[in-house]
Amino acid sequence: MPGEKKAATKPTKSAAPQAMEVMLEDSINISDKDVAFEEDLLRNPYSLRHWQRYLEHHATSPIAQQFVVYERAVKELPGSYKLWKAYLDQRKQHLTKRKVPYMKAQDEWESVDDCYERALVLLHKMPRIWVDYLQHLIATPRITKIRRVFDKALRALPITQHIRIWHLYLAWAKEIGGETALKVYKRYLKLEPNHGEDYVDLLVSMERYDEAASRLCKMINNEQFQSMHGKSHYQLWRQLCDIICSHPKDVKSIPIENIIRSGIRRFTDQTGRLWNDLAKYWILLNHFEKARDVYEEAITSVMTVRDFTQVFDTYAEFEESVISAKMEAAEAAEAEGEEGVDQMELDMRLMRLERLMERRPFLVNEVLLRQNPNSVHEWQKRVELWGENAQKVVDTYTQAVTTIHPKKADGKFNGLWIKFAKFYEEGNDLMSARTIFEKATKVNYKTVNDLADVWCEYAEMELRHENYDAALQVMGRATIPSKQKNIAFHDETLPVQIRVYKSLRLWSFYVDLEESVGTVDSTKAVYDKILEIKIANPQIIVNYANFLEENKFFEDSYKVYERGIDLFGYPIAFELWNIYLLKFIERYGGTKLERTRDLFEQAIEKVPAKHAKSLYLMYGNLEETHGLARHAMSIYDRATKVVAPEDRADMYHFYIAKAATMFGVTSTREIYERAIEVLQDKDARIMCMRYADMERKLGEIDRARGIYAHGSQFCDPRITQDYWQTWHDFEVQHGNEDTFKEMLRIKRSVQVKFNTDVSYITAQMLQTQEKSKTAGGDAMQTLDRMTTGGPGEMTFVKSSAHSVQQTHGQAEEELAAPAAPVNPDEITIDDDEDI
Repeated sequence: MPGEKKAATKPTKSAAPQAMEVMLEDSINISDKDVAFEEDLLRNPYSLRHWQRYLEHHATSPIAQQFVVYERAVKELPGSYKLWKAYLDQRKQHLTKRKVPYMKAQDEWESVDDCYERALVLLHKMPRIWVDYLQHLIATPRITKIRRVFDKALRALPITQHIRIWHLYLAWAKEIGGETALKVYKRYLKLEPNHGEDYVDLLVSMERYDEAASRLCKMINNEQFQSMHGKSHYQLWRQLCDIICSHPKDVKSIPIENIIRSGIRRFTDQTGRLWNDLAKYWILLNHFEKARDVYEEAITSVMTVRDFTQVFDTYAEFEESVISAKMEAAEAAEAEGEEGVDQMELDMRLMRLERLMERRPFLVNEVLLRQNPNSVHEWQKRVELWGENAQKVVDTYTQAVTTIHPKKADGKFNGLWIKFAKFYEEGNDLMSARTIFEKATKVNYKTVNDLADVWCEYAEMELRHENYDAALQVMGRATIPSKQKNIAFHDETLPVQIRVYKSLRLWSFYVDLEESVGTVDSTKAVYDKILEIKIANPQIIVNYANFLEENKFFEDSYKVYERGIDLFGYPIAFELWNIYLLKFIERYGGTKLERTRDLFEQAIEKVPAKHAKSLYLMYGNLEETHGLARHAMSIYDRATKVVAPEDRADMYHFYIAKAATMFGVTSTREIYERAIEVLQDKDARIMCMRYADMERKLGEIDRARGIYAHGSQFCDPRITQDYWQTWHDFEVQHGNEDTFKEMLRIKRSVQVKFNTDVSYITAQMLQTQEKSKTAGGDAMQTLDRMTTGGPGEMTFVKSSAHSVQQTHGQAEEELAAPAAPVNPDEITIDDDEDI
């Protein structure tokens, strides 16, 4: 009732730890402001909203009064999560703000524990309450109680909520350490086996290396294991190796050496590091000789230079460290007056280190040969490393030629055989050298030329020792034809020994050898054999002919040229004809003119157009020098009809020049006329200008004017200004008013013709654009601009000179009177006058 107040017991200062419990047990003092809220609660004791309003009303009240209200609320609504959460947070926050340690206020901490326990009676499925309760407990040193509460939480919550508890549980266990932490992690691994790496880290931090190594082995052997930290299997191997190599004395439950060796076989790209780990393991166990054996095994088995470098450098450091330790021990013993280290042992270790450094080039070479046993270069390098040690050199060569597969050889395998033979030759052991060459000739090399080189080197060795007959015999054996027929030089299915007789390199050396130390007949026989088996090239033909010519067999040399021409055909035959004809003319001149003519006729009978010019000129020169002029003119006339189009104009000019020289200028008129008919427009224009100029010089003005008029039909005034300017100057000097007007009329008509010839104008405009390198539209647009009509509309140019001047920028210059007339009788014609 309003106004009624209940007596409350207030805590004294001497009972501070128990004050909170006393206040909670007493009733709250109800003020006038609380009466309305109390009445609402009496009417609605189970309304959460009314209790929350009452609690908000007491938000500024003393903490004890707030706790009393909370107690009353949770008593009426024991299953309300909101009330319990707010109440527990308030109790926990009040305790935290005061920073009261557990040892000084155990009752107060335990009273909060009781609140959480009472809340969890009905709210045991709420993970947030458990998490807050556990965080509250973790702040105290009550390990057993904390562990039990964790276990209760895991039992109470569904498994889908366990992860929230395990985060706290594992962090707390890691902080506590000891057996508790290990057991907690083992329980967790039953739920999440992929988190074994965290357990291994915990074991390492607790220095339980044996168990950590065992756990890592299980994870590595489990093919389904997936690292939660993104580690590969090799990284797990590395972690295992680091553990067992750093603490070999602690790890006893697993076979360490077998594990590392299995890693060496499995991770081939990290063998160097794993070998070093194995050696380190034995070093830490003070088994130095065992470690040395591991290093020796490693440097003789690794497959890459990188791994070898890692192992060798570590091996050298190990030997140096052992020697340094021995020397320091000796110095310390001498300082104390005791007997020092055995000097013989120290010297032996120094010699072992020196020997190791001397072996390095050989060991590197062995690594490269293990990588590629077919490397000719590395085998030759190994031979060079042995230097003057003849026995080792022979052994190395023998091992090389028996190891390398001829078809897979990396490099010139035949070169290795040749150097092997030269080694015996330099030692003046020709019998052994011949034996090596004989064996080398039986090897099935990659290419035929490799075997040919061996035969050639074999013969050269005999030549160096002046055994000329033996050298010829060697080459004779090498070039014996195979019994099989129709053998192709490039048939890879056949051994090279069967195909070597078709090697031009071999025959070239053989014929050079015959020319040097053989007879003429034997040399001719070799050349004939080359031609018979059809492997000759143009150079062989020329060499054979020159050889015969040097030995005065001129007719035979000519037959060789003819055989070469029949064998090769054009264009190679063209070069052979040039040499053949020049040599024949040089020898016989005009004494055998008919035969020479027959040769030229044979040469030009099938000659292609692009090669005809030089042969016809040579033929014509022969007739000029030793024959008849009319025959020469006939040859030049034939040449103008068969040479290539690009050479035809030059041929006509040459023909005209020769005709003018031999028969006079007037004899060239027929040639000029024929040239103008057959040549292209560009060349015909030039020919017309020259023809007209010749007639002008002869005083045939009308004939010259007619030639200009004839040539004007393929001379566009906009492009060939030089032609029209030449005609213009001609009329100024030699014409009159009528002839000049006629020229202008022809010029206009020609211009109209080219304006209406769309295809011609298009081609000319495109050509002009390419030459000037200026950007423009297509050809039709250019043509439209050149005409008076609009785009796409074709109109004719007006026939007046004034219109021509407006349409083309060159008309004014063409139609203007000359500035410096040569003819004193020059007439002045108005450009605007009609014809």
